[in-house]
Amino acid sequence: MRCKFCEKPAFIKLHYPRMYLCPEHFTEYFERKVKRTIERYKLLKPDERVLVVVSGGKDSAVTAYVLKKLGYDIECLHINLGIGEYSEKSEEYAKRQCEALGVPLYIVRVKELLGHGIGEVRTRRPTCSYCGLTKRYIFNKFAYDNGFDAVATGHNLDDEASFIFSNMMHWNTQYLAKQGPLTPGEGKFVKKIKPLYELTEREVVAYALANGIEYHIEECPHAVGATTIEYKEILNEMEEKRPGTKINFVKGYLRKKHIFEAELEEVELRECKVCGMPSSGEVCSFCRFWRLEEPLDFRVIKD
Repeated sequence: MRCKFCEKPAFIKLHYPRMYLCPEHFTEYFERKVKRTIERYKLLKPDERVLVVVSGGKDSAVTAYVLKKLGYDIECLHINLGIGEYSEKSEEYAKRQCEALGVPLYIVRVKELLGHGIGEVRTRRPTCSYCGLTKRYIFNKFAYDNGFDAVATGHNLDDEASFIFSNMMHWNTQYLAKQGPLTPGEGKFVKKIKPLYELTEREVVAYALANGIEYHIEECPHAVGATTIEYKEILNEMEEKRPGTKINFVKGYLRKKHIFEAELEEVELRECKVCGMPSSGEVCSFCRFWRLEEPLDFRVIKD
């Protein structure tokens, strides 16, 4: 098959919208969608400093690559989770990705910082749960301590659709009220953005291949058997039968999100007495889980 816009051999067949594209025209299509997502949801202003959280995987690597190509002022943060060889490989890929882009990379190593890696803590709490808590706290505080205007993550359309689907299955309205491509900044909470919000995982993989972006392909060992993977498989089957299912599902959710926002509970935030970050109690959930007695300082001293 040939590219829809030229006579070159097709590199990818898009199912929605249906068309064949060569590497060059697919790259244009992908970057145009990212640009449109940023504009449609008002994710960024041209002069804002952006901290891209890079894991070493495809999604965050592509996020950093595209934002840099579109002219945004980016720097990167990698959080080494202390999960043995998996984390060491992830860090090496993150380093290579940032070297190729010529952007600064900061590394926070959980095991060095907190004494235990993810998966090494004796707790009844699910590993993925406290891993998420730890990553969110670190990248927000790092961004706040260093004056970044926004934190960008690599969440794609598949991630968002499966998250919404999962929370609808359990009617977790508090989570459904807060989901979306943009989480506005407030106080010590730095704005969070998802530039790949309307792009599928398949498209992200194709973009990485078309542009020679190396990435870590191994899944986190703690993610094996996660329900989100099962929901992704269900949505993939539906997408196969009816192309456009995922994007229509997510856009439909955004149109009806106000229904869930009405159920949001008013929570009075105070400063955590340990770290000074926002908390609903005397001590924030991060400091309480990791039993911290003094705040972590992520300020970077530049020459």
